[in-house]
Amino acid sequence: MEFNHADLFEALADAIGDRRALVAPGPDGVERLTYAELDVYANRLAHHLEDAGVGPGQHVGVHLYNGLEYITTVLAALKLRAVPVNVNYRYVEAELEYLYNDAQLVALVYESDFEERVTAAAGRTPTLRHRVVSGGTSPHAVPYKDALAGSPATRGFAQRSGDDRYIIYTGGTTGMPKGVVWRCEDLFMAFGGGNPYGEPRKTPGEVIEAARSSGGVVMMTAAPLMHGAAQMTTFISWWMGGSVVYNRRFDAAEILRTIETEKVLTLGITGDAMARPLVDAIAAGSYDLSSLAALSSTGAILSGSVRERLSELLPNMMIIDSFGSSESGYTASGVEGSTPESGLKYRPNITSLRVLGDDLRPVEPGSGTIGQIAKTGHLPIGYWNDEAKTAKTFVEVDGERWLLTGDIATLEADGTVSVLGRGSQCINTGGEKVFPEEIEAVLKGHPAVFDVVVTGVTDEMYGQRVAAVVQLYADAEASQGDLDAHCRSRLSGYKVPRTYAFVAELQRSPAGKADYRWARKVAEKA
Repeated sequence: MEFNHADLFEALADAIGDRRALVAPGPDGVERLTYAELDVYANRLAHHLEDAGVGPGQHVGVHLYNGLEYITTVLAALKLRAVPVNVNYRYVEAELEYLYNDAQLVALVYESDFEERVTAAAGRTPTLRHRVVSGGTSPHAVPYKDALAGSPATRGFAQRSGDDRYIIYTGGTTGMPKGVVWRCEDLFMAFGGGNPYGEPRKTPGEVIEAARSSGGVVMMTAAPLMHGAAQMTTFISWWMGGSVVYNRRFDAAEILRTIETEKVLTLGITGDAMARPLVDAIAAGSYDLSSLAALSSTGAILSGSVRERLSELLPNMMIIDSFGSSESGYTASGVEGSTPESGLKYRPNITSLRVLGDDLRPVEPGSGTIGQIAKTGHLPIGYWNDEAKTAKTFVEVDGERWLLTGDIATLEADGTVSVLGRGSQCINTGGEKVFPEEIEAVLKGHPAVFDVVVTGVTDEMYGQRVAAVVQLYADAEASQGDLDAHCRSRLSGYKVPRTYAFVAELQRSPAGKADYRWARKVAEKA
């Protein structure tokens, strides 16, 4: 047994096989499976894929909503030493064609809802030779139930290693998606090392023993499994000997009903895009959320106004802002009282996190020097099929390999990191740098604003001007003048948006991340 996700899961199935591992939508309704039962599902699908010619190092696309089929496919691919590849279920035909070909998929497990666009994109993907369809039938694919029914429940797979690959495709906020390639052992270590509250486990056996002796927590991820954070939350819950809970898609009221029914202890979400509907649903409904002890946001920041509302509604719940990415793993947690409005601060939970200056040297703590957050230690191999992006993001300094995250920050005297924003989204207006996250946080503090994305648009005099794409609450009213006055009382003049575009609904990724490409187009038209 090595630090390999399939090895570890199989060892858990042997050690605590009768303990619940999963509560999730499945082909026959909500499934509640033990570790041993889930292992059998994954074995059957793995043998089916193996019989279809899928082998070590080959890529299997997972184009599904949250559910039993998704995590079964991930485990099945890993059992074969094949590589699961997450596919964004909102992608249209052209985007799917790009991803299928970029990832060089040889097999695909997909939702029947996507049949038309999958068929079109698959027809232009020469490497894709086998498909499994869930939730329906297709002349081009084997039904998911048939794939499992015709395959053995036992294991019998080749030996694996910590060097086996795991790919997380990340769309980020701009450009086409890119695949982050990890060694399984490095991925395991980067996301907690089997112990998110302390030092990484030293051996795979320690992971299993810790899970065996645990009480078995119940964790829920509201984010889609096509987002790396949701996949890692799943594994982390298992390394702790617990169970993970999914809903098929995000619906605030359904999430709350599930927390009540399954007695969920911790909930993982993605920023305000999920937190705001949850706040509204909690305020409007009557749910028993007494089991919920912690809410963790990853991938996007919680604004101070939403955090305050959550604290009012659920005063005994811990709220955690986690800092990390598909490239870095879980690296830091928000400092108590820190918000985007007041200044966002994180405390590193690893010793390998630094702020590097333009010369790629660590900045002096407390100096106020602005640099880029970087990480060394357990890192990805790079980006799949993109040597240029890999060389730009992963650099070597004095023989040590570093990940440049693109997050701009200063290092405080007490070792905390003050994050200013993403360098790629920084707006340069007349030589002044404006970070959208700060402006977004201020605007979200206005009682009429439900959601907002701030971006830069072309300006003949200043190069760029600040623009805000705003979604108001359904029953609220606010003019550009109202928002302008709100911002001017809290921001320097050059940071105040000059252009506002009001929209009925803000477009975000399925993971809740801001879609800056879309926002920029909307703002340019305004």
